[in-house]
Amino acid sequence: MLAAHAIGEAALSPAVLAERQLAAYNARDLDAFAACFAPDVEVYDFPGVLVVQGREAFRARYVERFKSEGLHAIAVHRAVVGTRVIDHERVWLDGPGKSAPIDLVVIYTGRGGRIARVDFIKEGSPQ
Repeated sequence: MLAAHAIGEAALSPAVLAERQLAAYNARDLDAFAACFAPDVEVYDFPGVLVVQGREAFRARYVERFKSEGLHAIAVHRAVVGTRVIDHERVWLDGPGKSAPIDLVVIYTGRGGRIARVDFIKEGSPQ
């Protein structure tokens, strides 16, 4: 029998996971952010280039970024297709008005109540 918290976590929809990780990102809460991702999460840059594997490597990638007090991201548009959430996100590394925004498309794939795969499509990605 699953514990109550395990049932709740397994029931998280991909859209809820995407929103939780975005809120944790904006709060610069590295622990809450990393907790949204599966222990074996894989992160890819378009077109399918593996750049990070595993939650600890993923977490380490964001340590320096989360030191920026102005760090902020918004989901300009979100679409949910099955276990995938496709976000058009706008990110300011030093805050709106202090740095130019970066526009990207992020595809989050959920599995077992966590985000198991992330695909980034950034401006300037190969066609």
